Amino acid sequence: MTPDAWLLLLGGLVLLLLAWTAWTLTRLSRLEARVARAWVALDTQLRRRAGLAEELARRYPAAVGEERAAYLAAFAADARRPADGDRELAENALGRELRELPPDLPGVPPALQRDLEGTATRVGLARRFYNDAVRDTRVLRGQRLCRLLRLHAGRPVPRYFDIDDRLEDVAGAGRPAL
Repeated sequence: MTPDAWLLLLGGLVLLLLAWTAWTLTRLSRLEARVARAWVALDTQLRRRAGLAEELARRYPAAVGEERAAYLAAFAADARRPADGDRELAENALGRELRELPPDLPGVPPALQRDLEGTATRVGLARRFYNDAVRDTRVLRGQRLCRLLRLHAGRPVPRYFDIDDRLEDVAGAGRPAL
């Protein structure tokens, strides 16, 4: 091969690398925006669940029991602003307390009960969407060439948000047993 052919081949490789880098940077930017949007949706649903739980505890303590109402209110407040900074732990405690409530709460408006049930489902779905976005971002950032070229530019790796939302119970409720 002549020197001109080598230069042409090298120029082609550089152009391919630049095109791949631009495409990957665009993809990373879109994934990071997707993670941010998914976090906003998840945070909104978590705050809504905490607000509904607090409303249930404050306005209808007789329906859930005075002692349980106090725990529910405390867990809801901790879920909004965790004392120890561990939001996942606080959300797990609130979710566990809400799951332990009886299915029929006398004196509680049916609309509030439906909102609590619907919010539990929406929390599970929002968490799955968020974790899917985090997974996709981590996979792309974990590729060898991305790491070598440091395309992440020092941005922190997004974290999974793992709570026990029991979404599989909700999702599998309408399906027949196999």
